[in-house]
Amino acid sequence: MKTGPPGSSRLSKPERAGGPVSRLYVVTSAESSSATPGCDCLAHRFGNAADHPGREPRYTSDVSDAEWSVVRQAFPTPAWMASRGGRPESYCHRQMLDAVRYLVDNGIKWRSMPADFPPWNRVYAFFRRWRDHGLVRELHDRLRDGVRRAEGRNAEPTAAIVDSQSVKADATVKNGSRGYDGGKKINGRKRHLITDCLGLLLVVLVTPASTTDRDAARTILPTLREGFRRLRLIWADGGYTGHLVDWAAQNLDLVLEVVKRSDDTSGFTVLPRRWVGERTFSWLMRTRRLARDYEAQPTSSEAMILWSMTMVMSRRLGRRAVTARQQLPDLVGAP
Repeated sequence: MKTGPPGSSRLSKPERAGGPVSRLYVVTSAESSSATPGCDCLAHRFGNAADHPGREPRYTSDVSDAEWSVVRQAFPTPAWMASRGGRPESYCHRQMLDAVRYLVDNGIKWRSMPADFPPWNRVYAFFRRWRDHGLVRELHDRLRDGVRRAEGRNAEPTAAIVDSQSVKADATVKNGSRGYDGGKKINGRKRHLITDCLGLLLVVLVTPASTTDRDAARTILPTLREGFRRLRLIWADGGYTGHLVDWAAQNLDLVLEVVKRSDDTSGFTVLPRRWVGERTFSWLMRTRRLARDYEAQPTSSEAMILWSMTMVMSRRLGRRAVTARQQLPDLVGAP
């Protein structure tokens, strides 16, 4: 096992925000023991990843250096480094990230993973571990907070938009987790999303397509309230009318404002606030894995959505990092 010199690494204090202690840490200083130049992931610095060959970035879904500089700060410390057991990891974290992003972006099967990535079963084990332990959700939330701060906003929103999308399900989806949406005439699953005013995901829930928006809202809104205490206002479409408005106000102290389409309007019309949620769905549909629901478990579908949104946000933060570096010489030379 390759390890850094004693005392060369320091883990930042775990965060606590009304829930369990965070499993995501940041290594603030460490000397690399990597045999692969340029890779500073923890598996290379302290694990056994150097025993495996590296790879050259070649796909559009690969993490750029600018993105990695942002994502790495929110990457998890493995259990074996945090004295939680396990053995040093043998595959580069950046390669694992590239592999999951490739699958989500291109919609391939797990067994069709390109040969330059780690074996597909190791990549799937990485995906499954991050899904089951909530690590992908926490990475997503940290990137979202970074994007909101970069836009000059508070990390926690005060208003949100709720909407749903029905998608067809593949034959791998069992009957117990799929249904028929009579309005959209779709046999599959339904994605219930709550986003902030920038279109960034706050909460996601995947249900059978037969689940009504109001029933799903009674499940997803308490989760939203638990995680975002400053939230007060939610915009929704006509599918959320009825007793749900009074229920949200009495039990969750949330104002559910329904944005309805005018009876005099014909054809396509962009409705206030509701277009934000529709734009988020269009971002998700750019990743081919989400064009149809292929996951056997709804939790895997939710994880795929989170991975897709991490790609959107890491690219945005990466572009900002590049712009900041380009402007730095001008600022230094300015009088």
